[in-house]
Amino acid sequence: MSKATSMFHPKRLDLSGFVNTRLIRDHNKRNAFAQMEPERQALRYIIRNTSLPQRTRAQAQLQLSQMHCYTRPTQIKNRCVASGTARSVFRDFRLNRFQFRMQALAGELPGVKKASW
Repeated sequence: MSKATSMFHPKRLDLSGFVNTRLIRDHNKRNAFAQMEPERQALRYIIRNTSLPQRTRAQAQLQLSQMHCYTRPTQIKNRCVASGTARSVFRDFRLNRFQFRMQALAGELPGVKKASW
């Protein structure tokens, strides 16, 4: 077995706040997407460029379709970093509404306070 680690199954992860496998998988997807996005953009540009030969465009299309599914932007799902749930997640804090409320009331979120008017 080779010593090189794959970007989809890393040997060591910094899992400081992660709690379940869905979050680990989401973390891997985000890293894979960030690494491969320039290459995906270049291939998409080649595919759309009508001034290039059809054979070159077809090869680029084949390369793009054979890339790992984790490199696609549609694979990334916003998940709560505290609980791992994917519903009602605030993007700015990466917390779902319940965790956001609990942490805000406990004073753990800087700059957030209960509204009163």
